[in-house]
Formats: sequence, C-alpha cells, structure tokens
Amino acid sequence: MTHKIGVIGEKESVIPFQLFGFQVCYASEEKEVRQALAKLMKNSTIIYLTEKCADLIPDELAKVQQKMTPAVILIPDYDGSRGIGKRMIQENVEKAVGQNIL
Repeated sequence: MTHKIGVIGEKESVIPFQLFGFQVCYASEEKEVRQALAKLMKNSTIIYLTEKCADLIPDELAKVQQKMTPAVILIPDYDGSRGIGKRMIQENVEKAVGQNIL
C-alpha cells in the first residue's frame, strides 16, 4: 500500500504542497471542506488541513481524530496561525504523558 498525503485549504495556502507530490484539494467553504476530507480519507494516511478549514467542520474533525488513520494535522494558512494546531498537539501530549510537558 502506498502512503499518500493530502492537503486541504485555500488555494494560496496549499498550492506549494503540489511541488512535493501531495494530493491537494482547494476548499474555503464548509461543503467543499467536507467533500475534500471525505475524498482524501479514502486513500490518504496523512491529511494536512488549514486551521481556517478546521474551524468550518469541528464536528467532522472530532470524528476523524478518533480514528487511527488518517492522521489529520492542522497547519496555519497564509494569514498565520490561530493556535488551534498547537493546542491540539498539547492536548494529545497530555493524554499520552499525563501532563503538559510542552
């Protein structure tokens, strides 16, 4: 099985990922983000999602994060970080270690 990486976000934020051979889906509205996520979940082991897009689908994101694969990693968009991705990493570290070590 080939491990594929997908990226979802606004065109300006995710177009550079095409240079690395990632499967890129442009999305800026809730419906587009949901469709792109469903598409990439079929054949990706890692999905990068901009924080702005994650804000549009918090319920769907929570469901996906309960699964082992694909791993969904939040990244900042061209406007900068909203701190959501960092907060998620801190929460996961706390679950694994038992305390916040970051």
